Amino acid sequence: MQRKILATIAAGCFVLVVGVVWRAQAQDAKTPYPSMAPLDQYLIPDRNAEITLARSAAPESISRDAEVLVLGPHGYETAVKGKNGFKCLVERAWNSPFDSPEFWNPKLRGPDCYNPAAVRSILPLVTQRADWALAGLSRTQMRDRVAALSKKEVPALEPGAVCYMMSKEAYLTDSDGHNMSHLMFYLPKGTAWGADLPGSPVMQGQKEVPGTPEPVTEFLIPVLRWSDGTPQMAGKH
Repeated sequence: MQRKILATIAAGCFVLVVGVVWRAQAQDAKTPYPSMAPLDQYLIPDRNAEITLARSAAPESISRDAEVLVLGPHGYETAVKGKNGFKCLVERAWNSPFDSPEFWNPKLRGPDCYNPAAVRSILPLVTQRADWALAGLSRTQMRDRVAALSKKEVPALEPGAVCYMMSKEAYLTDSDGHNMSHLMFYLPKGTAWGADLPGSPVMQGQKEVPGTPEPVTEFLIPVLRWSDGTPQMAGKH
């Protein structure tokens, strides 16, 4: 029952990080990553290196007491027990939008650190997507599972769900490495924060797709420093 609940939460919240626009069949003809690469290309052989990368998502004052998950051959597993309710991990490419040409890019690494509210209502989408990918599901099969589960009732998003994405070591796309040091805020669908308006520091995350049932709006707010305290302009690009 618990796994079923987590799967349903994951399906309803996929818009937060990965979106649900589906044009993958057209993209597959163009992308250099048409299918999943060998498993070892997604894994990080040095477990300690993955722990360090995961913790780089948030300032040390947060990440030092956070639980840390690492990706194994069958999904994410706890590598370090936490004390503050936060959880840090490194996302892989299959948490990209379904229409992304880099959906199977084995080089992508996205350090995230979720606060307790996001751990309970957002993080399950990440671990569920990894489970599916490592079980050998195709992008089409994963999309279909999300579509099917999204039609069911989804538990309400917990208030105050936030994810720290402040790592200068992130690699999110072949085109420019990573975007910026930022925080992600998750709110009910339709929430207005003045995102993307002239002069507003708030950006819209994954754009909502008309007609989709996902109940969450994602907002991105840039911050001036990386998690190690250095100015963002000093980060690699």
